[in-house]
Order: sequence, then structure tokens, then C-alpha cells
Amino acid sequence: MAVNSIRIFYVRRIFHPIFAEIIAKRPQITLDMIENDASDEAAAPILAGAHIYSVSSARDELNPKFYVTSELLTKTPALLLVSTTGAGFDTVKLKDCTAAGIAVVNQSGGNREAVAEHVLALMISLSKRIGETDRVMRRDRRMDRNLYMGHDILGKSIGVIGLGNVGGRIAELARGLFAMRVLAYDPYLDAAAIAAKGAEKVGLDELLSSVDFVSVNCPLTDETRGMIGAPQYALMQKHAFFITTARGSIHDETALAAALKEKRIAGAGLDVWAKEPPDTDHPLLAFDNVIASPHSAGVTAEARETMGRIAAEQILATLDGKRPPRLLNPEVWPHFCARFAETFGFRPES
Repeated sequence: MAVNSIRIFYVRRIFHPIFAEIIAKRPQITLDMIENDASDEAAAPILAGAHIYSVSSARDELNPKFYVTSELLTKTPALLLVSTTGAGFDTVKLKDCTAAGIAVVNQSGGNREAVAEHVLALMISLSKRIGETDRVMRRDRRMDRNLYMGHDILGKSIGVIGLGNVGGRIAELARGLFAMRVLAYDPYLDAAAIAAKGAEKVGLDELLSSVDFVSVNCPLTDETRGMIGAPQYALMQKHAFFITTARGSIHDETALAAALKEKRIAGAGLDVWAKEPPDTDHPLLAFDNVIASPHSAGVTAEARETMGRIAAEQILATLDGKRPPRLLNPEVWPHFCARFAETFGFRPES
């Protein structure tokens, strides 16, 4: 028998009220909240009846017992859809969801403007040595400004690792604002697709050794984990800057600290960390030529509203039988459709 009510749950909070406002337009949907520190007994009834999980993509903010893994899925027999609150999916094991017939979607593109602007802010601050001089001025009123001469960005080059929504917008801004040459490393796009985004397709080593700025903008996967380490920093030019707004653990923090200490690169702009937020005594925070932010590149009022809106709209479209546009595990679709039909009495579009 098809169910008449639909249950969506989230842990601790939703990222913007617009999500709940849009969901509330469907009276047959109940939105449940579980506290981050909820006991197994308190969480069990909500988990058991849930059809959809709106899960935080911030791994250090979510209790690990609520990560979407095979262990959690044993407690959610009715679960059909997992929707992350961001573009990332660090808290979701895609293989486990696929095996269980659960579709996983994210909100890629919803914060592209926010993150791309943050990359440019880091790039400008590093090149003009704004963060560095700000620190020095706070401890030495007799500083010599001539020792902190910066550089113009006009006509320089940037290498973008991962030319997706954010990377493509960075390429557009860099070319349009500063007439920069844009190189891109993205093994999932051919040269024509990369050229259409205004960049030149190159290998990773060529990118690292050729540009003035390196920007990492790919997701954290088994393929990208540890992708940037000591050998990669060694390829960079001494005047080049390393910037990442992607995910911690793609780059090796210990190797980056060594490269900075040995002055093998000029500085770094870091928005993501292996542990978030990093400890205040983290070695990278001791460098004046490192600009740090707490994984806040995509955290703007506009981005949060956009992400909440597209998350809610994508969920409702999926419930209406449409194939979601941001499906992360497309191979699950036949299995998902069969389970969906068994639950709701009609089959989604193929």
C-alpha cells in the first residue's frame, strides 16, 4: 500500500529558513529534527520512519553517528533520498547508499558565486600582502612598508584544479577582471569543454609548474585525497601562491608548512582544513603569509538562501517523480525507482 505521508529529517538545524518554508507548502510532508547529541533511543523512531534525510555536509559539525553509512542505513529502512546541505558530500558514503537503493543529491552550484569571490579575495590579499602587513602593523609600529611590496594581478596566470561550477566561475572572473591566463586540470572534461569555459586543458604537473596562483576546487574523493603533497608543492614557482576552498585532506598540511618554511612558495590562502576549525596552534597559522578562513567561503547570506531553496525544490521535484538534476550516484536510479514505486505507488521518470 502506498504511503500518504512523507517524513524528512535533519540533525540539529537547517541552514536557511527558506528550506522549511518551501517544504511546508506540502502538507503531507512532516519535517523532523534530531539533536546532534540525541541518544540512540530518542533518534530511533525518527530514523525508522524517514523517507528523506537532509544531511549536513560539514563533517566536523555533525555527530559521526549521523553520517550516512551502512551502519546508519540499517536504522532507516524506509529511506529513499539523501540530500546534502552543500555541494560537498563528506558525510555520505555513496557506495553504501547505492547498494541500499538510496539516491544522493547535493546542491552544487548554489554557492558558486560566494566561493569564487572568496578565491579572488584570497588571491588579491596574498598578492598585495594585505594579510601579512595587517599582522605586522599590529605588532611593530615602525615597520618599513618597502619591505612588503606586493604585485599586480593583471595579466598573471591561474591554475584551477577542478573546473566545475566554482572553478568555471573563477576562470570567468579571472579572465574578465584581470585578463589572466587560465590553465585547468580536470580529467573529467575534454579540451573542448575546458576551452568553452575559457581555460586551457593541461596535466596537473604542468599546471603547478606554470602558474602564479593555484586554486583547488575539486571534491574530496578517494581519487583526490592527498592529491597535493610535497612533490606537488615542489613543482610550484617560488613566487606562486597556493589557494584552496575545496576540502581539507586534498592537500597535505604538513608538507605545505614545510614548503612555506623553506620559502619554496610565496604564501597560501586556506579556507579548508583536515580538522575544522583547526587548533589555534596549528603550524600553518603561524605564518604571516598565510591567510586563513574557517571553511566560510560559501557561507554568505545569499549563498545560504540559494542552497536552501534549491535543496527544497530538488527534494519536491524528486517526490513528484522527476529525476533530480544533481544526482551523485546515477547508477542507483533503476533500484531507486523500484523502491520509490513500492513506497508511493507510482514510478518516477526514467
